[in-house]
Amino acid sequence: MATIKVGDLEIGGQQKIMIAGPCSIEGRDQLLQIAREVKARGAHILRGGAYKPRTSPHSFQGLGPQGLFHLKEAAEETGLITVTEVMELDELDLISKYADILQVGARNMFNYPLLKRIGRTEKPVLLKRSFMATIEEFLLASEYILKEGNHRVILCERGIRTFEQMTRNTLDLAAVPIIKKMSGLPVIVDPSHGTGRSDIVLPMAMAGLIAGADGIMVEVHPNPKKALSDGLQTLDFPRFEELMEEFHNLCQYLNKAEEQRSSRTMRGAAS
Repeated sequence: MATIKVGDLEIGGQQKIMIAGPCSIEGRDQLLQIAREVKARGAHILRGGAYKPRTSPHSFQGLGPQGLFHLKEAAEETGLITVTEVMELDELDLISKYADILQVGARNMFNYPLLKRIGRTEKPVLLKRSFMATIEEFLLASEYILKEGNHRVILCERGIRTFEQMTRNTLDLAAVPIIKKMSGLPVIVDPSHGTGRSDIVLPMAMAGLIAGADGIMVEVHPNPKKALSDGLQTLDFPRFEELMEEFHNLCQYLNKAEEQRSSRTMRGAAS
């Protein structure tokens, strides 16, 4: 199984990773407040969108370059690694200067020119599964990046579109072990987009870890009702604190279970 090194952080190893932050970077003070909070609770990576692919052209589209400046400042103050989305080829060089990890969102999973161009960089890439993609299509999209020479690819299951209307998407947990086995790459689960409901982000995050995910990605905001995007699926600070408590507890349990499995395997081999 491949591991991806980003600074001192190893993604895909024994340690489970928490990625947290706002859907959209709305301003300097907002992002710094969120970065400090998620850092204090144990998050490893700060997420935040400077460029936003919105369904409606009338919705908030992001701060653009100014958002990148805020992201860099938050990273420098907190020491958090950062990830933000790349939507167009023209944005790639600028975003690469300000973010540690490049994200290809669900809507761009089929943007093969973008995937190939990112494949020629040395930046780690978080590739999200499209809500209309099969597992095979998702894996083949990752091959566009890998084929160009960039093997620092992290895959993200973020839900698929089904006929169910009680959730925004259906989080495909069965895909997690399949994708890990077939790709050999680290896999992250995004229960915020995978459900569209902040009230069930926590249980689905825990389910993702049990399914074998190498980390979780969630959206956090001091006041989700006033968030400029995706407020319904965003955790406020108390809910994020609760999530992190459960996250740490489950990670400890999973590590112990893995140690016990390894011990049994070694005893079996010795006998």
